[in-house]
Amino acid sequence: MTERWKRRPKGSNWGDFGKDDQRGRLNFLNPEKVLQAVAEVKEGKVFCLSMPLDYPGGNYHQLNRLPPLIRPMVRNNRVIYNYRKDATHTDVVCDDSVLFSNQASTHWDALAHVGSAFDADVDGIAEKVYYNGYRADEHIIGPNNDHPNVHSSENGIPGAVALGIENMATTGVQGRGVMIDLHAAYGRERKFVGYNDLMRICEADHVKVEKGDMVCLHTGLAGALMKMNKDPDIDTLENSFPVLDGADERLLQWIDESGLAVLVADNFAVEGVPGRPNVKTPAFEPLHELCIFKLGIHIGELWYLSSLNAWLREHRRFRFLLTAPPLCLPGAVGSPVTPVATV
Repeated sequence: MTERWKRRPKGSNWGDFGKDDQRGRLNFLNPEKVLQAVAEVKEGKVFCLSMPLDYPGGNYHQLNRLPPLIRPMVRNNRVIYNYRKDATHTDVVCDDSVLFSNQASTHWDALAHVGSAFDADVDGIAEKVYYNGYRADEHIIGPNNDHPNVHSSENGIPGAVALGIENMATTGVQGRGVMIDLHAAYGRERKFVGYNDLMRICEADHVKVEKGDMVCLHTGLAGALMKMNKDPDIDTLENSFPVLDGADERLLQWIDESGLAVLVADNFAVEGVPGRPNVKTPAFEPLHELCIFKLGIHIGELWYLSSLNAWLREHRRFRFLLTAPPLCLPGAVGSPVTPVATV
């Protein structure tokens, strides 16, 4: 028992890494896993796994996750862009700021991103709680809640006192990546991939996932997005490309038992949203609830995996060194990321 909960959700690992843990399964990224990852580097070839942060463009699903807004800095009523202090100095300087949505493009979800209504106190009332029992309005602060440790609280801006993305950043997020190619099996078909489907793919491609691996799912969606030139076609995005079936209990069990450290995909949510037709689940996004809320598994979305995946298939490989720290942005519930794979 910890200070924050009297019982933990069924199938969760709350407390297993310590009662105050905020890193979840990133704890599996130990020196041994880093050395395993480094051993996968044979060619010294590097792949950038981020889309440009102004992709996908538009306002997909009206989520208001808009492209970045870059502005030159202004100081003393002077625009600091192509700025020269005076005729006696040769320096020419540019300085800017950016306003961006943390989860609009290639990004990580923090453990503060998804919680659940769960009776952690065993008092008959479901509280809003997050991984390891951290609480809404106490540790994850909404607008207009006064709290001494909330960043920018003077502006009424919410923030994560616990489970913010900075806890991920400080681990370095480096380990062994494992690619599973769903697109090779299903192409542009809108296929809900369950446990049996995933195992067949892994067996056919001789892919093995071990404890602490950073699993990446190539569906082909980000590659298609890049060709849409910041004008995403909703029909294509919603009715094409494979997604994980979050309603498949055996698949969720495998995610737990495999020991994977993080779960990444080149699509919008890893799992199908909405889920498999005519199947009701307690959570709207059951895979997110399992990974982020119960197990402390960070989820990466909208990564660009196409070029790396093509190289790995050509060379009959599936493992690589993956380095992917988010911005060390205290209090944020997500962050852009520029992942780097080395083979």
